[in-house]
Amino acid sequence: MSELPEPDRLGAFRHPRETQTLYGHEEAERQFLDAFMANRLHHAWLITGPKGIGKATLAYRMAKFLLTFPDAQAAAAVRPGEGTGGLAIDDSMPAVRQVMAQGHPNLLALRRPVDEKTKKAKTIIPVDEVRKTTSFFGKSAGAGGWRICLVDSADEMNTSSANALLKVLEEPPVKSLFLLVSHQPGRLLPTIRSRCRVLPLTALGDDALAHVLSDNGLSLPPADLAAVETLAEGSAGRALALADGTGLELYRGMVKLLCQMPRIDIVALHALADKAAKKGEGDQFAVFVELLRDWIARAVRAGTGAALSPDIVRGEGQAMMRLTGGGSLDRWVEVWEKIGELAGRADALNMDRKLVILNMFSILEDTASGVTQSA
Repeated sequence: MSELPEPDRLGAFRHPRETQTLYGHEEAERQFLDAFMANRLHHAWLITGPKGIGKATLAYRMAKFLLTFPDAQAAAAVRPGEGTGGLAIDDSMPAVRQVMAQGHPNLLALRRPVDEKTKKAKTIIPVDEVRKTTSFFGKSAGAGGWRICLVDSADEMNTSSANALLKVLEEPPVKSLFLLVSHQPGRLLPTIRSRCRVLPLTALGDDALAHVLSDNGLSLPPADLAAVETLAEGSAGRALALADGTGLELYRGMVKLLCQMPRIDIVALHALADKAAKKGEGDQFAVFVELLRDWIARAVRAGTGAALSPDIVRGEGQAMMRLTGGGSLDRWVEVWEKIGELAGRADALNMDRKLVILNMFSILEDTASGVTQSA
């Protein structure tokens, strides 16, 4: 029987629980470590920030640290002078090995389950997953240790599962810790947010992104590296997705077509759609849709007077200004929303992804035609 795919793993890259190095979030680590060493550790932490910047990696580092050191005295004995350093723990430590192997009895990771028949992840974290906390917190932790519940991501809970989690947060068991990862904390129940200490993370800088790529064995020519850093917008996850595979190729092909609007090369469009929707490469479709929506969002911002990023494809800045001129911004916001809805239906209904991409460009062409005619 083949292993089920993990919904929160990016391709063949290391999962956050397997990642030992974290870049760009030293201040967040310090805040957590200071609270722990001062015996003022809040029972619930809401780790927020853009998707793909290392929030889950930080959450797992927090878990590994606490599962290795049950209290500040134990940490100080092994790591004298601690309080200014980070949360890194050698991967030879027993607790770290158990976490990496998904076998630590005192760590419960809540995430979208995968259907054994279809091998696809559900779109939400259902209430049955959250109810696992009842039995988990009902048992005793060994050697006076911590019991940790990690939710990745809390945004994916529905109303029932969110309310189930809230009940546990309202009356936390002794020596328990909740680590909630959230890309959009505004979508969470206000009562959940109010019971957490918020730890906001910011987008990564170019140096941090370059280190992430290097650590994952990805070496790019200078022009490609600059393009990845621009398009990643501080997200390590997106940088990896772009640098590995055909991400940049898809982007460049996409922008060449966008620059032609409202009349585009149909043959080139079909070739691009074939690549983005190629069977067995589902992640490429998601990357393509994300890049397309981000291009539209940048074009809208440019239409409001925001500074343009350097061209990755010659003429793309001019195309953005041409398409968003003449008071047409509301139309492009609607297009951005429609493309997101189309992509969501494609995943939910297992639609032909090439046809979905062609439909997206049909919407783009229609909108561009209306803009240029009214200009």
